[in-house]
Parts: sequence; C-alpha cells; structure tokens
Amino acid sequence: MNATPETTRSRIVYAIAGVVTVGLGLIWRSSLLPISPFLKKYGGDALWALLVFFLIRFIQPRVSVVLSALVAFGFSVAIEASQLYHAPWIDLIRGMRLGSLILGNTFNWPDIPAYAVGIVLGTLIEVAARPASRGQARAE
Repeated sequence: MNATPETTRSRIVYAIAGVVTVGLGLIWRSSLLPISPFLKKYGGDALWALLVFFLIRFIQPRVSVVLSALVAFGFSVAIEASQLYHAPWIDLIRGMRLGSLILGNTFNWPDIPAYAVGIVLGTLIEVAARPASRGQARAE
C-alpha cells in the first residue's frame, strides 16, 4: 500500500503527538508538577492511553477514529488485565523502568476509566483538528 502525501503528513503529526505525550507523561509523573497523588496516578494513566491512541493512529491513519479508539481501549484493558499474570520472565520485564512504563505492575480497576479518559481526549483532539486540516487541504 503506497503512502499518500496526506497519510505521510498524518503520520508525522501522530509521531509528534506521541513524542509530546511521552514528554507530558514523564513530566506528569515526575516531582516537577505539584499535583495530588490521585491526579499524578490517573492523569499518567490517561496520558499512557492517549499515547496508545496516537500510536494506533500512526500505524493506521486511514482507519476511522472510532475504530482507533476502540482498539486503543481494548489494548489498554488487555495490558491492564495482563498485570494479573505473574511469571518470573514478565515480572523481570516489569521490574525494568521501560517495562514498567509500558506494561505496568499491578492490576487496578480504576486505571480502566482513566484509560477511557485519555482515549476520549485523543478522539476529541482528532475530531477538533479535522475541520482545520480539511480547510487547509482545500487551500493547498
């Protein structure tokens, strides 16, 4: 499948959005922001799911936003549910910083609504940005 200029532009935008989201997530979970532990925990989870949403959009920019959101939510819930599984090999991965950031360590039901918030935020960003990009495409 050949990439069109529009698809290439979209992928660049999603890559930038992903990098910005990672940066925000690292700052959010650091001690740099004076926010409550609740917001630090669940805001970080929402940003993680937002990153998943942007990654889905990066991989498949032509797929509908709704399908992207559903896949991102399903993936996020699957990663959360995987935290119920503990074997030495996966716990070793989770024990590393990157593994912990990607896979988490402990199953926690309230993470799931936080994921939904992040994915809804991504969907809203996508829908809000769409009219502007359509107008821009017409102007080109």
